[in-house]
Amino acid sequence: MRKKTVTPEPEVVAPQILEQAKKALSADTIQRAAKCSVCGGECSPSPEEQLCWVCRRLKISAWRDADLQAGAQE
Repeated sequence: MRKKTVTPEPEVVAPQILEQAKKALSADTIQRAAKCSVCGGECSPSPEEQLCWVCRRLKISAWRDADLQAGAQE
């Protein structure tokens, strides 16, 4: 049996465009590296709050419960 000769495939995407895409992807990965300050999970890279969606929802629920309890005590 003979080995098949490998023919080089033509470039589909220009090298410049491919490099730009790689840089954009690495920039997205760096932004997603933010960790939640409570549980250490992945969170959005918002500067004002370093909380994942679960901890953020828990915080909002705790505020709501505290407001309801304060109203009931009055």
